[in-house]
Amino acid sequence: MNRRHVLLSSAALIAAGGYVLTRPSGTNAVDLPGAAHAQDLDIDTSGIMEMQLGNPDAPVTVIEYASYTCPHCARFHEGAFKQLKADYIDTGKINFIYREVYFDRFGLWASMIARCGENQQRFFGITEIIYELQSEWSRAGSPPQIADELRKIGRLAGIENDALEACLQDQEMAQTLVAWYQQNSIEHGIQSTPSFVINGRTYTNMAYDEFSSLIDEAMGS
Repeated sequence: MNRRHVLLSSAALIAAGGYVLTRPSGTNAVDLPGAAHAQDLDIDTSGIMEMQLGNPDAPVTVIEYASYTCPHCARFHEGAFKQLKADYIDTGKINFIYREVYFDRFGLWASMIARCGENQQRFFGITEIIYELQSEWSRAGSPPQIADELRKIGRLAGIENDALEACLQDQEMAQTLVAWYQQNSIEHGIQSTPSFVINGRTYTNMAYDEFSSLIDEAMGS
């Protein structure tokens, strides 16, 4: 089965350690104060960049909802996504949008690294690496060790250490991303990952042939 999605409150996330971002091993952890009340704040999420590939003017928009810690999402990106990219994204037939779901603090950290600098091309490159190495970094051991493995991915993508730390310690961005994720999940009724929204209709994970047929139908083929 796909990983089930539970719409966690910010208070629940902080109780699970969701907002404790750790500095490199050997230094003290940093708690982001106020994050537990993120859901209760009037947070403006309009500044969150949509990460898109393909043709923004295409008649079909496909939104993927996925978690960086979801094994099913990793498998999708290792296989079906490559077909989707070749058949529909690179050919300009669809507008593809990737939106993060946060099951845990590690997925949030990965997202903050992928979005560091808000460079769309680099975002998708980092996303690919995160999924390729998911079984390694997500099982690295303690939270500080996992954070260090994610830092390595960021450095591999060319992010300088100071910029990487600034992104990881950005309390406002963490709060905004969680609020944005909550809004998106409610809007599209996301219950599991990966899930897909094709021109406004939400679907759970499926075989690529079925996925392709739905896109073709939306295109009027």
